[in-house]
Amino acid sequence: MTRRYELTDQEWEQIASLLPPEKTNKPGRPPKDNRLMVNAMVWITRSGAPWRDLPERYGPWKTVYSRFRKWIGDGILDNIFRVLCLEAELGELFLDASTVQAHQHSAGAKKGGLQTKSGTAAGEQAQKSTQL
Repeated sequence: MTRRYELTDQEWEQIASLLPPEKTNKPGRPPKDNRLMVNAMVWITRSGAPWRDLPERYGPWKTVYSRFRKWIGDGILDNIFRVLCLEAELGELFLDASTVQAHQHSAGAKKGGLQTKSGTAAGEQAQKSTQL
């Protein structure tokens, strides 16, 4: 059974061969399963939650974050996105064109305009310099 925000078997088959091998014969603790790590990364991106709120079933959030950063640095995730983009059907493409606009007074600037070192407003100085 697939849980919310996790990859289906078909989705996993598309990317499994693009991930590094799980068994590396290195000494120390064996690495976590790649599918578990990918599902954890997908959960974070789809839920929008911070790393520290990752459910315990995925393991420690630091482990998932470390693997995420490693795969970003190695170009593995970039390669997965490229391959998936090539296979994408444009009938399933959604674009979000929403924008966030701030009120004109939300910039936090002081009233009276930009002051220069001489104490005059920048707009007044620009007018004086254009008049000959």
